[in-house]
Amino acid sequence: MKLALASFVVAVAFVLPFATTALPGDLKSTKGGCKLLYVPSEQVVVEKMLEMAKIKKTDVVFDLGCGDGRIVVTAAKKFGCKGIGIDYDPDRVKDSLKTMEKFGVTKDLVEIREGDALEVKDLERATVIMLYMLPEFMEKLEPQMKKRLKPGTRIVAHDYPFPNMDPDQTVEFDTGGVRPKYLYMWTIREPKKK
Repeated sequence: MKLALASFVVAVAFVLPFATTALPGDLKSTKGGCKLLYVPSEQVVVEKMLEMAKIKKTDVVFDLGCGDGRIVVTAAKKFGCKGIGIDYDPDRVKDSLKTMEKFGVTKDLVEIREGDALEVKDLERATVIMLYMLPEFMEKLEPQMKKRLKPGTRIVAHDYPFPNMDPDQTVEFDTGGVRPKYLYMWTIREPKKK
């Protein structure tokens, strides 16, 4: 009985953050078994993520699991930087293209790709990476971040941090919803010399 109750509490704790925005059937899985759930980041959260990363015109912003593309579109519109959004779900790719059209952002600034965010061929181009992914994805992505990114690359994650990387900055703020939002930021450093 105690095990069943503990399992229920863990399940509720996992699902509660998505209860207001996720729809039944929204949970999908990649070929590699990562669970994906589309929950759009509120615009106030997007703005705070971009602020934390100190986006500038020379940046190349990658959004892994870009959803409707609002992060890369906002970055391109506001700062004139390049953005690349990657999403596994073809419906989200279509949504992203609609967001680009709605805000007048062209393919010169933003590229949207359908694909697995764990298999991005040119991740090294990123100067900024934005994430709103579930913990199992963050755990699988973490080794790539350490191995493939250039020193100085900034990473900002919404709600779920990497399990083995201490963030340089953590921000908790209230958007008036059912719970506070958490943002985590890391800057990739030069490897320590032995």
